[in-house]
Amino acid sequence: MKKMLPWLITILLAITLIAVVSIVVFDSLLGSDLKETKTAEKKTLTADERVEVTSEITDIKRNLLDPDYVVVVSFAFQLDSKKAKADFDKVKDIQIRPIINRTLADMTAEELNGSKGQDALGAKLLQSINEVLPSGKVVKVDITNFILTQL
Repeated sequence: MKKMLPWLITILLAITLIAVVSIVVFDSLLGSDLKETKTAEKKTLTADERVEVTSEITDIKRNLLDPDYVVVVSFAFQLDSKKAKADFDKVKDIQIRPIINRTLADMTAEELNGSKGQDALGAKLLQSINEVLPSGKVVKVDITNFILTQL
């Protein structure tokens, strides 16, 4: 029995160590997903709150990389705060519109086709615009009007 005691202690320590590591890994992997879900639920805005933090840019007309195609598009940008919306509104004609124009100028009609293309455009704009905003950030870009036509 005395010879088995060190082995039993070693086995119990190994099992305890494996259990602790698996709990930490489980919590770090799934715990962050649960926290994100809870914060996403808390961030649900009422209609009035959404209007207070949303800015629109309408009727942007631009030819694409292929000069035979023209796009007419309108956007709704949801920002993270009222202050960010105020700053966004101040710079939207001098900084945001040129970003949108440059982004559209580098895209083809095939890249913009379908919801995947429009989602890609929204993601590019989200990243580009957040880089130049003086404060706050854009959290969502929605395309409210989209017409793609060939000349």
